[in-house]
Amino acid sequence: MSVLVGKKAPDFKAAAVVNGEDIVEDFSLEQYKGKKNVLLFFYPKDFTFVCPTELHAFQEKLDEFKKRDVEVVAVSTDTEQSHWGWLQMSKDDGGIKGVKYPVVADTNKTISHNYDVLAGEFYYDENDQLATDGEMVAYRGLFLIDKEGTVRHQLVNDMPLGRNVNEALRIVDALQFFEEKGDVCPANWEKGKGGMKASHDGVADYLSKN
Repeated sequence: MSVLVGKKAPDFKAAAVVNGEDIVEDFSLEQYKGKKNVLLFFYPKDFTFVCPTELHAFQEKLDEFKKRDVEVVAVSTDTEQSHWGWLQMSKDDGGIKGVKYPVVADTNKTISHNYDVLAGEFYYDENDQLATDGEMVAYRGLFLIDKEGTVRHQLVNDMPLGRNVNEALRIVDALQFFEEKGDVCPANWEKGKGGMKASHDGVADYLSKN
């Protein structure tokens, strides 16, 4: 598994559904560079069980991300037509109607591969035929990308393990606290708490206040 933290986030151009209904053919992260932070998350499949709970959970907190100047973008290996159909289905029927952030179609699986969250691998068998090892869908990867296009945080869960959206918000808050104050964030840091100076005096000062 590649560690992308500290590196430039792989860019891409792909079809996506935006605003819950409009299909665009050349969606790219480049539009946010220099303007917005991006929370990019991958999920395995449309029309499944854990996945819609995550997509709805990110939508419920979308205003909180936007307050923090963060754009949320979802990606799976399904087609844009599959995304569009799922977006028309109500939550009660297992759909994701109401999700307004972009849902990207990684149909050729290159985005998932470049972020190293693709569960399966291609190989050639003994007959020189292209084959796969594992299901060619994405793990539950999550990447926080800053305005300069650099990955500052990544998390990858296995298929059965849904993510905590509040934790994603906490990480955004921690990054922005560091960028604003220059103080680092200790274990279990939450918005509203003090940070630590990157020195022994800073550690002592933090411990005396907490």
